[in-house]
Amino acid sequence: MTQLDLTGVFPALVTPFDTRTAIDHDQLRSEVRRLEAAGVAGVVPAGSTGESATLSHDEHIEVIETAVDAVESIPVIAGSGSNSTDEALALSQRAADAGADGLLLISPYYNRPEQSGILEHYEAIADAVELPQVVYNVPGRTGSNIHPETVSMLATHPNIVGYKAASADVAQISEVVRRTADLPFQVLSGDDPLTLPLCAIGATGVISVVANVEPARTVALVDAALAGDLATARELHHTLSPLIDQLFIESSPIPVKAALAARGHIDETLRRPLTPLGAAHRDRLQQILETLEAASASS
Repeated sequence: MTQLDLTGVFPALVTPFDTRTAIDHDQLRSEVRRLEAAGVAGVVPAGSTGESATLSHDEHIEVIETAVDAVESIPVIAGSGSNSTDEALALSQRAADAGADGLLLISPYYNRPEQSGILEHYEAIADAVELPQVVYNVPGRTGSNIHPETVSMLATHPNIVGYKAASADVAQISEVVRRTADLPFQVLSGDDPLTLPLCAIGATGVISVVANVEPARTVALVDAALAGDLATARELHHTLSPLIDQLFIESSPIPVKAALAARGHIDETLRRPLTPLGAAHRDRLQQILETLEAASASS
């Protein structure tokens, strides 16, 4: 199995749509190339930020194929999770066939399995698909939590190489880091506000929303944190914090698409039931973007 180094910044890609809400593959390809040029360690298409819940299975694979086609030398970690184990397994195999270098697998949502069911879900996919796989814990979206004991058991599987931590529970994430420290297993922040704190306790990077908008600053933050340069990392954390707050003021990816559109990178189109960013939030977002641009111009 190809190894997958989960060190650095991995933007959770948006899926650009045209005005008819068809996937805009040209814009997607351009986004991947822009982010790679900014120094990110990999890209993550077809996840929550990519509006995967509104993509058909064929569209899901098309997004992955476009990302694979666009990268030059960084890995593509494809979102391929589902609340049905059979469906997640089928999507994961199709993602592997499409050229993905790894898989990001959200824990089963809505049906809220017991820990034994979560364990069986991930092991079934890892047994069947020969790609490095990242377990994704995001209780706020799934309605269930993967316990540290369960993660430590999954981490012994040779195809399960990482954990995206989006529970906002630092104590729990710290326990995952402690339990897996002696294994070939890496923990990534899945919450932009916690990237610096989690790197301080042993995370190796972040699967990030804000990196879509500010890739260079996000990369510099993580690089500084991992190098032990906490003064620089702390300064960048505080620089990015107003933008991070605004990117989650409404359901993601509503604000990040608005930010990318404001910078001229993509069209702002969303698929229903998501709706465009509200006017009051849009004004504040524009102010923050202008402040960041002014700071970049003067540095």
